[in-house]
Amino acid sequence: MSAPSIRDEYAVGPDATAANRFGLDYEAEARRFQRLDYPIIDVHTHVSGREAARLYRRATEAYGIGLTYSMTPLAELEAVREVMGGRIRFIAVPNWRAEDRKHALGRGFLDSIGEFHALGSRICKFWAAPRSRDYAEEFGDPDFMKLTNPLRLEAMEKAASLGMCFMVHVADPDTWFAAKYTDHAKYGTKPQQYEALEFVLDRFPGPWIAAHFGGWPEDLRFLAGLLERHERLYLDTSATKWIVREISRHRRDDVVEFLARFRGRILFGTDIVTSDDHLAPGKAENEMQRKASSPDEAFDLYASRHWALRTLWETDYDGESPIADPDLAMAEPARHDGLSAPPLLGMSLPADVLRSLYHDAAHALLEPLHDGG
Repeated sequence: MSAPSIRDEYAVGPDATAANRFGLDYEAEARRFQRLDYPIIDVHTHVSGREAARLYRRATEAYGIGLTYSMTPLAELEAVREVMGGRIRFIAVPNWRAEDRKHALGRGFLDSIGEFHALGSRICKFWAAPRSRDYAEEFGDPDFMKLTNPLRLEAMEKAASLGMCFMVHVADPDTWFAAKYTDHAKYGTKPQQYEALEFVLDRFPGPWIAAHFGGWPEDLRFLAGLLERHERLYLDTSATKWIVREISRHRRDDVVEFLARFRGRILFGTDIVTSDDHLAPGKAENEMQRKASSPDEAFDLYASRHWALRTLWETDYDGESPIADPDLAMAEPARHDGLSAPPLLGMSLPADVLRSLYHDAAHALLEPLHDGG
C-alpha cells in the first residue's frame, strides 16, 4: 500500500477525537492495506471486558491479526476466551485490582503464575517501569518492585521452572524522564533502569521479551548493544503512540537496517487496552471512559492502533498520525494541545523483514513453548 499524503486527503475535522483525528472509517481503511498471506501475531495487549473483546475481535479481523497475546486478568480470562476462541493466548500478570495489592504483586503472584500456566499461559510479565517506585513507596518498601527484589526473583524462578518466557517493561519514554521523572533520587536516570534488567538477563536464560522496543525506541544504537550482549533477548513494538512518534524520528534507512540486522528478534505488538468501560456513555469517571464512551469510539480506539502501526511498517506514508499524542503537550505545552499528533513516517519494510516482524519471529519463539505443553 502506498498511503496518500495527509496534504491530499487527511485533515483534522470538527468531530475529531483522540483516536480518530481525521474522522476515518477504520474498517474501510483496513481494506486499503495489502492482503498478507500470513496472520499477524500481536504479542502485547491487555484485552478485558466481554463486549469490548467483541469489538477488539472485529478490529483484529479487519486488520489481519490472527493471534493475540493478552495480559487479561484471571477473573476475566474465560469470558474473553469465549469471545476470542483460539485467536487469543494469555500472559501471566499479577492481580492489579486486588484489595491487598502488595500481596498480589508479591507473594500472591507466585500462585497466579501457576494458575495462568495451567490455563495455557507461556509468557510471564514483570512490570518494572520507573513509576513502579510509586507503588513501592505506597507499600513502605522502596525496593519492592525492583527486578532484583527477592520476591520477584522467586517469581522468575517459578516461571522458569514451568518453562515460561519472560516479558518485561523496564523504561518509559524520554519525554517522561524530562517531565515526570525529574526526581532522579527516586526514579533513577533512564540508563539506570537497565542495570537491574541486565542483572536478571544474565541470571535467567529466558527467553526475554523487552516491551515497547526495549523501552528505548529513541536510541537504536543502545538497543543494538543490548541485543548483542544478550542473545536470548527479544523486543516488541508495542505502545503505539510512543513507537509511532519515536520510530518516525529516525532515518528510514536506519530503522530498516536495524530490523533487518535483528530479524527474528523483533516482535509485533500494539499494547491495545480494551475495557467494557469504553462502551459506557456519560461522564468520564475514570481513565478508560476518558478514552472512549461508546461502542463506535471503542472500535476506533482499538482499530486506530492497527492502522497506525501497519501504516508505519508497510507504507511510504508521510504525514501526521491519526492518534493524538499527549506527550507532545506534556513536553511543549506552548506548542501543542490535546489533539496534537506527531509525524508518522512510513518505513516501507522489505517483504522478508515485514513477515518476520509480523509473524515469523513470534511464531518461532513462542509456538514451541505451547507445543511443549
